[in-house]
Amino acid sequence: MARQLIKGMTMLLLVVALAFVTAVASAYGQSTKASAEIPFDFTVGSKSLAAGHYYLSNVGPSREILKIMAAQAPTTVMSTTVKIGGGAPAQKGKLVFHRYGNRYFLAEIWTSGESQGQKLFKSREEKALERELASITSKSELAQRGYERVEVALATGN
Repeated sequence: MARQLIKGMTMLLLVVALAFVTAVASAYGQSTKASAEIPFDFTVGSKSLAAGHYYLSNVGPSREILKIMAAQAPTTVMSTTVKIGGGAPAQKGKLVFHRYGNRYFLAEIWTSGESQGQKLFKSREEKALERELASITSKSELAQRGYERVEVALATGN
């Protein structure tokens, strides 16, 4: 009798554990998928990526973790983002880069139809470039701003 009770409790615990794992996996598995052809080398965090076709998705229950995966190479980068905006929904999806000379840093992601975008945190390297530009004595418009804003089209649903 005691053996059957222990066996029943073990089965019940296994079913509950399986249900919990399935619920968590489905929450983390939900993502917004998009793709873009990026015509230049760029940086995300401390990782440099080559020009090419990339797939982007948001993972996690809060969708604030960005996963960037190269279509041709076995390269995947994850980055934490924060929500920005909150106005009218974006008409077109886009990736926003900050360009310093010939260096590009992924800065924002805007998905078409959504009113909030995602902003990536600046890397140490990008902050160092900003400080270097700020120290330049000639204050041209670009030197004052620190970077040029470059946009690349983002296609959703791929």
